[in-house]
Amino acid sequence: MKALVIGAGIGGLSAAVALQNAGIACQVFEAVKEIKPVGAAISIWPNGVKCMNHLGMGEMMETYGGPMRFMAYKDYRKGETLTAFSLAPLIERVGGRPCPVSRAELQREMLNHWGRDRVQFGKRVNEVEEHADGVTAWFSDGTCAHGDFLIAADGSHSALRPYVLGYTPERRYAGYVNWNGLVKIDEAIAPAEQWTTFVGEGKRVSLMPVSDGRFYFFFDVPLPAGLAEDRSTLRDDLTRYFSGWAPPVQRLIAALDPQTTNRIEIHDIEPFDTLVRGKVALLGDAGHSTTPDIGQGGCAAMEDAVVLGNLFREQSDIENVLRQYEALRCDRVRDLVLKARKRCDITHGKDMALTQAWYQELKEETGERIINGLCDTIQGGPLG
Repeated sequence: MKALVIGAGIGGLSAAVALQNAGIACQVFEAVKEIKPVGAAISIWPNGVKCMNHLGMGEMMETYGGPMRFMAYKDYRKGETLTAFSLAPLIERVGGRPCPVSRAELQREMLNHWGRDRVQFGKRVNEVEEHADGVTAWFSDGTCAHGDFLIAADGSHSALRPYVLGYTPERRYAGYVNWNGLVKIDEAIAPAEQWTTFVGEGKRVSLMPVSDGRFYFFFDVPLPAGLAEDRSTLRDDLTRYFSGWAPPVQRLIAALDPQTTNRIEIHDIEPFDTLVRGKVALLGDAGHSTTPDIGQGGCAAMEDAVVLGNLFREQSDIENVLRQYEALRCDRVRDLVLKARKRCDITHGKDMALTQAWYQELKEETGERIINGLCDTIQGGPLG
């Protein structure tokens, strides 16, 4: 049996490894000639870490996952702590630690694990065609590839999604802009082993430790889409948006490198009722494009891959396996997309009264409620 995997990002490579582990030959195709990770880093919560362990790539998490042992929220103006607590109870309950990791490092290590020379780059899919003995994918360079089934892991702008769904869904602007990057750890900004978030005005400034003594940082600002901002105005833009914020935030703005800081208008897509058509299945962002507000986008792609691989270990009827994959994943990924959307709206002041109420709740937060919410999300994954 042979699978075509379209996309060599986190989802595509996880799927290829999972299928290979189930005894299925895979060909992996990537549209771009060179992968440049979108975003500086990614949160891999313990459900994702368990998936990576299951796939035989857990060592990457241990090596490159930052030492995030505490969590804190701080007031935006004075920098006073609203709540701070250890993540040890979370780690004990779910059986693993969260691993914020540089996207470039994760992408590199996953490519090396699969075999960079086994990925065919510069292969943009134009069309897919199913027939009695499998699937053919046609590429923009005039070539084609044939397999028994196809996994579309070609991201939030998926070219194959309309084939599976029968329509082209609209991407929904979530209402805010995110700036993200990496900076050397500076304890005058935040403690080295803590996920620190400054909140106020429906905005957010957050820092997570990743490997090699660096913080992954991000700034969120509710803004209209399509503003003419770029790297040349980046520091001035952030200085204006975060005027009056606490000294650590000003220090972070001064420390970041505009040339390596990303600016992204955040979107999601309404959850789908289907992930499969015949012998073609959507996986990762192609099947469930979410905002990053609960840090589950990459984890969900890894979960997809684990479920798919486990089903193929048990049986070889392709269409039956893909139908079961859809049945097992649809509710889970819908839940994650909608949870992220709800968190997004509260964090970013869609209804400012609800956001202000959340700020008040943080002052009374012991950590128990936040950890319960995280555990609920994490333990809903296929590996518990």
